[in-house]
Amino acid sequence: MMDTYQRSTSKAILFVVAIFSLLLGRLFWLQVLDFQQLGSVSSSASIRRIWQLPPRGRMKDRNGLVMIDNRPLYSVKLIPSEFKSSRTASLAWLIKVPENEIAELIAEGARYNRFSALTLKRDLGAEDAARLSENIWKLPGVIIAAEHKRKYADSLYGAHMFGYLRSISPKQYEQLKEEGYARDDKIGFSGLERQYESHLKGIKGTRLEMVTPLGRYAGRYDEGKSDIPATRGDDLSLSIDMELQKLAGKLLTATGKSGAVIAIDPQTGGILALQSAPDFDLEVFNGATDPAGWKAIRSNPDKPLFNRTVQAVYPPGSIYKMVLATAALEENTIDPEKKVLDNGVFRFGNRQYLSHRGEGHGLVNMQEAITVSSNVYFYSLIFDVGFTAWTKYGAVFGFGSKTGIDLPGERSGLLPSAEYYNRRYGKGRWTKGNLVSLAIGQGELGTTPIQLATYVAAIANRGTLHQPHIVEGYHDTKTGIYVPFNYRQHRLPLQPETLDLLRASMADVVLKGTGTLAQVPGVAVCGKTGTAQNPHGKDHAWFIAYAPAENPKIALTVLVENAGYGGSVAAPIAGRLIRQYLKPPIPEQPAPAVPATADTLAEAPPFTAPPLAPTQTDSSRAIPTPPEREQNDQ
Repeated sequence: MMDTYQRSTSKAILFVVAIFSLLLGRLFWLQVLDFQQLGSVSSSASIRRIWQLPPRGRMKDRNGLVMIDNRPLYSVKLIPSEFKSSRTASLAWLIKVPENEIAELIAEGARYNRFSALTLKRDLGAEDAARLSENIWKLPGVIIAAEHKRKYADSLYGAHMFGYLRSISPKQYEQLKEEGYARDDKIGFSGLERQYESHLKGIKGTRLEMVTPLGRYAGRYDEGKSDIPATRGDDLSLSIDMELQKLAGKLLTATGKSGAVIAIDPQTGGILALQSAPDFDLEVFNGATDPAGWKAIRSNPDKPLFNRTVQAVYPPGSIYKMVLATAALEENTIDPEKKVLDNGVFRFGNRQYLSHRGEGHGLVNMQEAITVSSNVYFYSLIFDVGFTAWTKYGAVFGFGSKTGIDLPGERSGLLPSAEYYNRRYGKGRWTKGNLVSLAIGQGELGTTPIQLATYVAAIANRGTLHQPHIVEGYHDTKTGIYVPFNYRQHRLPLQPETLDLLRASMADVVLKGTGTLAQVPGVAVCGKTGTAQNPHGKDHAWFIAYAPAENPKIALTVLVENAGYGGSVAAPIAGRLIRQYLKPPIPEQPAPAVPATADTLAEAPPFTAPPLAPTQTDSSRAIPTPPEREQNDQ
């Protein structure tokens, strides 16, 4: 019996020893022989991925000069799943952000993805960055990330053209998250930054970091060999001439008024300069938005964010008389050599319309009428041409439609037609009296500065309408290949003789007409003045031009709001820009020029009509502009 008990005990002991031997052997295998695999599993559970934002693509002018570049920016990011709320007060003190604001950001970020880094503060100052670095070991989940913000060339104008970045909106994030955008990324918000976001944004990279179980940084994973570097965005090649752009900004700003300047290459449609005034400082939105600067912009009654080059719509004034002249020539309505008596007053029904304060220009043919900007000649001409033809040839030049310039927010303006008046007033409820104002570019007619720039460029190049554009192409960062863009162009269905008359008239305008202040020594400049009547104050001043006359290399549109006559303020700006771009040698002894005064209208003195008795106005036939405001450009 004892032997049986002893044998049973021995078996039990052996069984226990075997079990413990098996467990010890397994433990030895895991701890000693297979430690690398276990370490790998442990490491993978303690690796976090940090997105590396790429530098945005640069913008270079037509001469290769860098206008928009990048510079370092340091941001504070936080991973909600790793951060302890008890550390919020310490973090708030270190980065100088209110504690409640940090708590709200963390709560919002956690709702989207608690394992994804969110941005708490951008553009961290050097002192704050140093202080945070010294204490970051106490703040698990907090990261100092190296990012980028824009660097602008010195004395750069053109904020509306270049645009700026802003944080992606919740709606945009939902639409774009599949394209790699994070909830707090910045995205092109306006101008070229928005238009070419897909090229400029680049491709994000990743950095893998090891962290302790407490969420503290423990070094680079795999010594950085597994990291994926970010790819910079594509560089844009602009048609802009940087020095011309700067001068356009300075000249327009110096007027102290709102307005727009557009210079264009008439042979290609490439924009040489584009400036809207008032301008604003792009640095306000660069990196972290400056609250004080943003408040000043937002509260400015002149609306600095409004891009007048493509969004503002104005009557073109006398500039549009050449469209009416085109319709008359193309439809063979009138012999351009026929003389019409401009006695200073035009009567239609029981209304009278004044030309140059009631002072006429005597007998003028079409070219002379354009040169001296005779209202009476064109008041009469529109009734010979007809409303349908007037609308038709406005559409031929692109009025009433968007030009397709590569900027967001372009408006199409308004080109009235019989159908438009029927919709607005009702069929049979408007009269031919509406045409009187349209004859001289007033009334409901509305154009944008970019439309007038493409219009004058088409006249300059003898009949090709180019799609205006700022970006010529881009340099693909991944391949290093330059990729040009293709833009529309088409020939206008106009006779050469029509364009010849328009060009000759514009040459006379600058030589001896209303645009003498645009003269440039050594350069034959062609131009046309316009005065857009403003019911809220002083008239707006227009001037379009191109030069040199025979082989145009630059065409311009200048608008200065509330400046009076086009020849007084807008024309000199055009002359300065032409001189800057063409850089003509100044003659040693310039030939005597026509006196450069705003009221130089013609070589012969104007014909003065006898005074007329005032007539009663029929309100049912009234047009938007009072008759006493119908004046010539100077």
